Amino acid sequence: MTYLDEAATSPVRRQVLEAMWPWLVRDFANPASSHEAGASARRGLDDARARIARALGGRPGEVVLTSGGTEADNLAVKGIALAEPRGRHLLVSAVEHPAVLESAAFLARTGFEVELLPVDGDGLVRPEVLAAALRDDTTLVSVQLANNEVGTVQPVAELAAVAAGRGVPFHTDAVQAAPWQRLDVAALGVRALSLSGHKLGTPKGVGALWLHRRQPVEPLVHGGGQQRGLRSGTEDVAGAVGLATALELVGPVAAAEVAARRDRFVARVLAGVPGARLTGHPTRRLPGHASFVLPGTSGESVLVDLDARGIACSSGSACAAGRSDPSHVLTAMGFEAEVAQTAVRFSFGAATSEAELDHAADTLVQVVTGV
Repeated sequence: MTYLDEAATSPVRRQVLEAMWPWLVRDFANPASSHEAGASARRGLDDARARIARALGGRPGEVVLTSGGTEADNLAVKGIALAEPRGRHLLVSAVEHPAVLESAAFLARTGFEVELLPVDGDGLVRPEVLAAALRDDTTLVSVQLANNEVGTVQPVAELAAVAAGRGVPFHTDAVQAAPWQRLDVAALGVRALSLSGHKLGTPKGVGALWLHRRQPVEPLVHGGGQQRGLRSGTEDVAGAVGLATALELVGPVAAAEVAARRDRFVARVLAGVPGARLTGHPTRRLPGHASFVLPGTSGESVLVDLDARGIACSSGSACAAGRSDPSHVLTAMGFEAEVAQTAVRFSFGAATSEAELDHAADTLVQVVTGV
């Protein structure tokens, strides 16, 4: 199998598993316990939290460990909106992950006014569009750093600066961007940032929310008061260690090399598949992400045929699996519903070879054209 669906989940990295192993089989105690075994687990947890913070350019006390990106998004969007006293107006981009959109929809049912920020044909939120939408009662702005379906990378630093100029907290979902770039919360200018480990090479079920130390937030998970009461529940020490290790393995060299292979792959697909169109920004996109619409085909049928030939990819967000509706991302970008339903997404990592991508492009051409 040629696995080209890393935007859905990435293979677990050996270095991550090796780092996690001692905390699963030896230092497995509850980090809240007062005995030495518990104290050992606490030291491991504290060290992992400090490493995660260092990788993000933040402080250990600003890291809230979660079960993944979805929980981190929920805590950021609901928690900040419910804690902010300034108003009940929420701005989120029209192309956000369902974890953000559904959190906003929940708030709308409780009396918040939710406004979707439009995007252009490349999937970008323009700073001037955000500036025009901000109001005195805007509670929160949430715009993802990179899109999971089309790979567009948003100008988050510019957008966050616009929001900061009006005193409005800014959250970014960095789940898809984290495997490709070192994240610096100060440079981005955000007040909250979400992560998910399984896009970085950890097992599923671990994530984090970086939350500025002075940002008010209403906890969503109540219980024993762990993590300063921001997210109760016994912490996953091994998961925290794995996330810290995965973040430390991110490097710019791999991203540049993968981007070159991506461009070659895109060129082969566009040259070989009549009518194929690249979706997302042509250059401001994730290095390991190539998504297309294939007018005149059925995206799901293409996926089935590719899978039968050993190519694993997807039609968009794995979190929307089983739905027949056209992608909300593509329709927000201006694609007609019937064209949006022909979408196919290929996402890959540093270990994916040029030969594998060439094979995938050739196989796609065969599936679509029959040649």
